[in-house]
Amino acid sequence: MSGKILIIDDDARLADMVRAYLTQAGFVVDARGTAAAGIEAVAERRASETPYGVVILDIMLPDMDGLEVCRRLRATADVSILMLSARGEDADRIVGLELGADDYLPKPFNPRELQARLKAILRRRHGQSGDGASALRFGRLEIDAGSRAVRIDGREVSLTSYQFDLLLALAQHAGKVMSRERLMDLVKGEELEAFDRSIDVHVSRIRAVIEDDPAHPRRIITVRGSGYLFAKSQDQA
Repeated sequence: MSGKILIIDDDARLADMVRAYLTQAGFVVDARGTAAAGIEAVAERRASETPYGVVILDIMLPDMDGLEVCRRLRATADVSILMLSARGEDADRIVGLELGADDYLPKPFNPRELQARLKAILRRRHGQSGDGASALRFGRLEIDAGSRAVRIDGREVSLTSYQFDLLLALAQHAGKVMSRERLMDLVKGEELEAFDRSIDVHVSRIRAVIEDDPAHPRRIITVRGSGYLFAKSQDQA
């Protein structure tokens, strides 16, 4: 996994400032000012020895909506996505997370917070979120902490790095009710601003992948007023 960063933002002044700050912090950073140029850059590096590890993606771009860029990148590349938006509305955050973004940061932002969020994303990409020793198995579901893979009946399914860590945290505490605050603490590993509904959105995405009927989940159960419970067996639901 690569720590190389790509910024896709048409605000050249902001992109230059972020690139200078992150470069000084030890990151290797490129920048593109349009969606088309950003998608092309990711595609060009996808098969190289240094693919992009994280894309910092502005939601408002001149040639394409950033949400559509997120959808395309998630469908074609193994890259983490941190979305930026001057609007900062919950609706934007939720849609971005539903499309597969790993994190979301409203403008204006503190560069130190951006750096902390990038480090958290890269730690997850490098598999530093759990003990990673063995796979957890629950019926048809297998969660392999070592290879950071999730399989249903032996077939690997796709989750973002954040969603993998969230599922792993729930599975490692199977049978226990986990509050949203505790889950955010376990997954992020940083005292960063978060909004409660982000966990709900990620859980919804995980259910869509691992549940037979996501509308009536039997593996990740909502405990009203308390949080979520990962059922050790579907009979527990």
